[in-house]
Amino acid sequence: MVGLGEQLLARGHRVTLATNGHFSGIAKDQGLEFIPLGTAEQYLECTTNPDLWHPRRSFKLIYQYFRPFLKQQHELIVEAAKTEKTVVIASCLSFGARMARDSHNIPVLTVHLQPAVIWSDNEPPTIAGLFGPRWWKSLMYRFGERFFVDAVVCPYLNEWRRELGLSPMRRVIQWWHSPDGIVCLFPDWYGPAQPDWPKPMIQTGFPLWNHKATEPLAPEVERFLAAGSAPVVFTPGSANVHGRDFFNVGMKSCQKLGRRGIFLTPYPEQVPANLPPEIAHFSYVPLDLLLNRAAAFVHHGGIGSTSQAFLGGIPQVAMPLAHDQFDNGARIERLKLGVSLPATKFTEPRLTEALKKLLNTPEITAACQKAQAAVAAKNELSRTADAILARFSE
Repeated sequence: MVGLGEQLLARGHRVTLATNGHFSGIAKDQGLEFIPLGTAEQYLECTTNPDLWHPRRSFKLIYQYFRPFLKQQHELIVEAAKTEKTVVIASCLSFGARMARDSHNIPVLTVHLQPAVIWSDNEPPTIAGLFGPRWWKSLMYRFGERFFVDAVVCPYLNEWRRELGLSPMRRVIQWWHSPDGIVCLFPDWYGPAQPDWPKPMIQTGFPLWNHKATEPLAPEVERFLAAGSAPVVFTPGSANVHGRDFFNVGMKSCQKLGRRGIFLTPYPEQVPANLPPEIAHFSYVPLDLLLNRAAAFVHHGGIGSTSQAFLGGIPQVAMPLAHDQFDNGARIERLKLGVSLPATKFTEPRLTEALKKLLNTPEITAACQKAQAAVAAKNELSRTADAILARFSE
């Protein structure tokens, strides 16, 4: 959202980012107006809860975390629309924005960074716990939609809708697609549009935005990269504070393979205390400046990390835990760009074997180079901004 906001700002539009206060520094660095919805302390409280990384319990936790700020989100959008033309670009979980669309007909575009959040009976995404033929997956999905999503969200939203004079709603996972349109920030070769996806739809490509990507690499990072062979890069995700086992497995695998490694996490307590000199830890390095100098990338399977590996032209190992990560892992494997190892199978022998195969298979190298060519030198955020502005100038 920050990168897209920059593009709209550059086109002369006023842009305000409303999200948790944890992200205020990044927004202000890019020149965006910022409204906090919750505090950085609340963000940390959510990310330190292990349920955030559980495939079944994560949605309820996230909803409980942002529910207190939904009415604030709704009110600030309604107030803004009173004085100037307002268009809202929102994630699928921005229920306050969708309510503003329903209550005041304020234009809203739903942005999807990953295909996993758009259900299709024609080609279902990979979701933890769903298995079998397509008809069975669809049946299981609708059971989960009714008893695990609507049961959590609808009581509060429908009471609020009653207060606003709106009719009750159900099937939240369909409702979160705005009738004004959805924006898919992933290319069709990664997530082909399905006949039963909501419309109207804008599909462009991965945003590939990194904070501080216009600055030179830190001297200590540059020194490490220059001191030896291309490393294997590891991260369990910037918000994951439970990565101790992940890094232990990564260290042992690097040692077994005789490979150098880079561990990325802002939480140094997760990193083994006895790191060998062949492995370095850094709190943050822009991935678009790092991965094109790496041998492989081992990560949690988030869409941002997945797409950055494509840009780097290197194979990847995804360790999915929850959310969209299982679907991204499945797509990586189908495209022959890497391997998916769920946390229950993420062990040193399996990781070592996976990396050995990925680093020594010409077909995988060729597939990674093809993916790199497909995403390189394309300013998808600029194209997306133009498409959004064209959509509302019609």
